[in-house]
Amino acid sequence: MNCVFCKIVNGEIPSYTLYEDDKIKVFLDINPKSNGHTLIVPKEHFVDLDDISLEMVDYIFSKAKDIKKLLETKLNPDGIRLVQNNGVLEDVKHFHLHIIPFYKENNLKDVKEIYEILNN
Repeated sequence: MNCVFCKIVNGEIPSYTLYEDDKIKVFLDINPKSNGHTLIVPKEHFVDLDDISLEMVDYIFSKAKDIKKLLETKLNPDGIRLVQNNGVLEDVKHFHLHIIPFYKENNLKDVKEIYEILNN
């Protein structure tokens, strides 16, 4: 399989991982829309919302609440957007949830710098 998210989950491609367990991997987007743009990716390959179980969706959203709190505490955004794309809107055909902080003034920083802030 040539899925970039499967390769990240399997450790074939490095990532700025914020959280990982046996079901999901949470990491910073390398092409962020804003500081702290995070992805939650199930370790099992699901294409989109039609392909994934409700139990897994519930699990992903329960972890999204924890990540939202982390981003709010460490980065102080003005708001947070959750996005899940399907079909032609999905750049990577592996179910994933974007957690995208919003800032009135978006002074985009290097992903590594944001990673260091979130891990201190």
